[in-house]
Amino acid sequence: MNDERFFVISAIIMAALLAAGFSVHLAFGRSSFNAPLRVHLHAVIFFGWTMLYLLQNVLVGTGYRHIHRRLGWLAVAWVPAMIVMGVWVTVALVRAGHAPFFFQPAYFLVMDPVTLVTFAGLVAASITMRRKTQWHRRLIFCGMAILLGPGVGRLLPLPLMIPHAGWAVFAVVILFPLVGMVRDLRARGKIHPAWWWGAGTIVTMQIAIDLITFSPLGMAIYGLATQGSPGAAIAPLSFPPFPRA
Repeated sequence: MNDERFFVISAIIMAALLAAGFSVHLAFGRSSFNAPLRVHLHAVIFFGWTMLYLLQNVLVGTGYRHIHRRLGWLAVAWVPAMIVMGVWVTVALVRAGHAPFFFQPAYFLVMDPVTLVTFAGLVAASITMRRKTQWHRRLIFCGMAILLGPGVGRLLPLPLMIPHAGWAVFAVVILFPLVGMVRDLRARGKIHPAWWWGAGTIVTMQIAIDLITFSPLGMAIYGLATQGSPGAAIAPLSFPPFPRA
């Protein structure tokens, strides 16, 4: 399998995984279209990125590299919008006391912004190295893998994985760069260093989430974010009760 085919197939799998995760929740009534406008904007922007990533890989795989290069600059504006919407929705949920019950509220509040900043860093690195194709495509692949967390989390039995739900999602996400490493080893005889940087960044991100959450900094962030809201009355490191059937 050549590089183009590998990255196109991977992009299709990633998009399908995200679509499956959110579709399952919709089908089981765990989410609905009655959510606030900010949630719909969040969904449009994030799924839009997924479609952009898929399209970019298809363009390269089918030889339309000139369109790929021009379209790629959309990321410069798209990624900041994703950070803004992601943080906004996360803070709003925590302030309302609606953090997912399989995450501690403080963990959820720290996890999403750290995840988005890490994703943005890998995308920025890939754009900076756009003339080095092998680095570019692998770094942005690792960035996209990070975004699989919400889709993966909706497919895993996370309530059964408390208190390790975050690490359970990480275990699936990290499989994607690991598969890339194995594929490189088989096809090229060696692992491209971009995989080590990308996977290492994802591992560092996951460790950082724990370190920040359970530190005075994490408590200060939670206090600042929830000040004057119902979320302020909720213990930041206690798991919310299971929802009623």
